[in-house]
Amino acid sequence: MKKFSFYVLTATALCITAISASAQTVVIVSPNSAVISKDQLANIYLGRSNELNPFDLTEGSPLRDGFYKSATSRGPAQIKATWARIMFTGRGSPPREVSDAAAMKKAVASDPKAIGYIDKAALDSSVKAVLTLD
Repeated sequence: MKKFSFYVLTATALCITAISASAQTVVIVSPNSAVISKDQLANIYLGRSNELNPFDLTEGSPLRDGFYKSATSRGPAQIKATWARIMFTGRGSPPREVSDAAAMKKAVASDPKAIGYIDKAALDSSVKAVLTLD
């Protein structure tokens, strides 16, 4: 029974990894906003720049974890620690959270200074993709 459970867990982990590895994340802004670089993106999501208002998917989302790994080369625990330090010193607030891609597109489309990210498959004309992350 233990052996079977191990195989099921391993197969599940491989499936999740394959699904998240095949998804492409696009960074989105409102349709009239300018293009940004990957360095600017990292600075925004690490609290080093306030030129745009960042939005995040909910904590624990596989797309969120993949986004931070690609955009900042940091994992969830490192990001949480970074924002805890920034908030403790009073230098800023973490990105506002939204529940899903539809909420992300709505929030970003309604604010010309907003930036967010979604799975490329959810992209439509309500927002503009400025970067694609693997």
